[in-house]
Amino acid sequence: MSAPSSSAHLLQAAAAAAGGQSFPASTLYVVATPIGNLADFSLRAMHTLALADAVACEDTRVSGGLLRHLGLDKPLIALHEHNEQSAAAKVLERLARGERVAYVSDAGTPAVSDPGAVLVAQAQAAGYRVMPLPGASSVVTALSAAGCLAGHSGAVGFHFAGFLPAKGGDRQAALELLLQQAGATVLFEAPHRIEALVTSLAERCPERKVTLCRELTKQFEQIHSAPAARLPAWLAADAQRLKGEFALVLHPLPPAVQQDGDDGLPAEAKRQLKVLLRELPLKQAVALAAELSGTSRNALYTLALQWRNAAGDDDSSEPGEG
Repeated sequence: MSAPSSSAHLLQAAAAAAGGQSFPASTLYVVATPIGNLADFSLRAMHTLALADAVACEDTRVSGGLLRHLGLDKPLIALHEHNEQSAAAKVLERLARGERVAYVSDAGTPAVSDPGAVLVAQAQAAGYRVMPLPGASSVVTALSAAGCLAGHSGAVGFHFAGFLPAKGGDRQAALELLLQQAGATVLFEAPHRIEALVTSLAERCPERKVTLCRELTKQFEQIHSAPAARLPAWLAADAQRLKGEFALVLHPLPPAVQQDGDDGLPAEAKRQLKVLLRELPLKQAVALAAELSGTSRNALYTLALQWRNAAGDDDSSEPGEG
């Protein structure tokens, strides 16, 4: 009798580690997969895929390769951003038959930046259990290497932005709003747009510290922290640095930037208000800035009026520097 294959050994180890746990039927299992290094796949996740009656996935080619690596052959259901509503119905039909269905995205934790949230919401609404299996996430991985969560204010927290719009005014507006965040912000970028992004950051917030993570967990992983003004030169110094997948962490703003002036209003809220006043009527801009920042609407309204009066005209879309 031949020795068991390496994949058989993996599944045996997974069953030994996780087999005693509960894996109920009629359950949707949201399974995190490695973002680059297969060794990051958990034993519990492997055992779940082995037990699953079917695997819903973002790309059947990618997930099929992962299953073959584990020595598994499962029915695959393509469920991605373009068909999530209709494909979710197929998953619910299987759950209704008492099956276990796992959902995996191409890499990382589903339903964060990748598809899966619609499926999870529909499964919950239909009364089925959703069991998450934690694992790799480029968001948390980048943050753990940036060393900035506590920031300057001592408040632990971060804002996840995902990918910016690809081009045009939407992209610039989204970036402007991101730069108003006082705390740490994580965003993703594609290789063909990374130069444009770091150039924009260098122009808009040259002194803000940024941690740029390239190819996280993979062979050519690079993590570089520097003021935004230095990033374009760092990228240009080596053509290899322009390749791969990118996660960036904008470090928290210093307290002097977070809270300036003697009006007691956070600088973040005031910057948001200025940006919104360029495009919206005064009352609408104030309402949106208050919602985004959690700042008093009355206080922001008073400040907007002060800016308008200081500007010396009645056009509320162009505040003064106040």
